[in-house]
Order: sequence, then structure tokens, then C-alpha cells
Amino acid sequence: MLGGLLCLGAIAAGALFIAGVLAHNWWAIAIPVSAAVLFVLGLVTWIGWTIATVQVEAEGEKLAGTGGAGGATRGDDREEFDEGGEG
Repeated sequence: MLGGLLCLGAIAAGALFIAGVLAHNWWAIAIPVSAAVLFVLGLVTWIGWTIATVQVEAEGEKLAGTGGAGGATRGDDREEFDEGGEG
């Protein structure tokens, strides 16, 4: 039922759009373009708000800094690189 109503509404809106374009009425272009622009701006605002307000907790072990430029390691369980190993 709802799907059928949506289809009929879309066909009616399409017919009105085509009639407006054929009548050289600039509102036929201005209204859909304005609606599309406002929809995209609303979507971008929602995405920005979501990114700005999301709170994520870190998973896993906390990394301990080595104090050097080599980055962080996982405490004392650091594996050394074996040059003679697989590769």
C-alpha cells in the first residue's frame, strides 16, 4: 500500500515537473534544485555532527612509549626482527 502511494506520488511529481519545464516556468527547475541542495546540506550537517560528537573508547592494550623516534611498543613483549629468518 505504502509503496504504491510512493510510486503514484513520484509519477505525479514527475508529471508536474515536465509540465512546468514545457511551460518554461523557472519554478519547475528552482524548486527541485533547491530541495536537492537543502537535502545534501542537511546530510553533510548530519555527518559533521555525528563525527564531531562521537565518543570512541580505545580497545586493546595501552601502548607504552619508548621515548624514541621508533614509536610505541606493547610493554616488554616486543619481538626483535630476525634478519636470517623468513622472507
